[in-house]
Amino acid sequence: MIRSMTGYGSATVTRENGTITVEARSVNSRGLKVVVKAPPGGEEWGIELRGLAESRARRGRLDLFVRVESAADAEGTSLDEGRVQEVLDACARLRDDFGVPGEPDVASLLRVGGIFRKAGGEGTEFVPEADHVKEAATAALDLLVEMRDREGARLALDLRGRLEGIREAVDGAEALAPERLERERRRLRDAVEGLAGKGLDEDRLTREIALIADRWEISEELVRARSHVDAFEEFLAAPIEEPVGRRLGFLVQELQREINTLGAKANAPRISRLVVEAKNEIERLREQVENVE
Repeated sequence: MIRSMTGYGSATVTRENGTITVEARSVNSRGLKVVVKAPPGGEEWGIELRGLAESRARRGRLDLFVRVESAADAEGTSLDEGRVQEVLDACARLRDDFGVPGEPDVASLLRVGGIFRKAGGEGTEFVPEADHVKEAATAALDLLVEMRDREGARLALDLRGRLEGIREAVDGAEALAPERLERERRRLRDAVEGLAGKGLDEDRLTREIALIADRWEISEELVRARSHVDAFEEFLAAPIEEPVGRRLGFLVQELQREINTLGAKANAPRISRLVVEAKNEIERLREQVENVE
């Protein structure tokens, strides 16, 4: 079973003074890269969180976003009415005692600091323990891996369908190959008879056919193409812990090479059409394999 490199997971751990939320996202990458983004003061969590991510993935870019919210912040803010009254009284003194013109409005009041306060009171800042952050990250990464597994199963189903299309094209080309030589034999015989009349040299004609047959021989390409398809399917069935994306990419290249050679030797419209169909399937393989871990 294969695993995708695309996934997402999110988990929240709640404690008395606040919550820790970790989001884990992964996308395609040639190797493994883990990036941890934590709030100020949380840099110390990076090494341990990267270790957690690296223990669950072999390829892909994994981003871990850590968000910390205190209970007081979650309760929102409220208007400090006492502070507002102090500001209004000060404005009245400026007007009455010092003759400063103008009246306070909402816009000017909002520019004054301290008129809002936390609904839960001042309290203390929530600083989570490293174990709590690790707990949230572990849960988020587990969900991400589950999603990568599900996506991998879907990819495997699609890839097997593409392989079957390639196998059918290869079988069709093999079945059509012999008639090319027979058709060419008849064409050469008719051409030579038209030029030489009854003085046809059967030995010379046989040698020419043998040379053409050697140039058009496609059995080796067919054997190698089938071998690559079989190896591809074996990798699809490998243990999920074994990353096979790079090897699948190599097999796609080898398949492409054999099918290109087959097309160059085809010299038959029906075989050429089968080659085009196989190339379409290989291109889809290439696109999908880019997402396999």
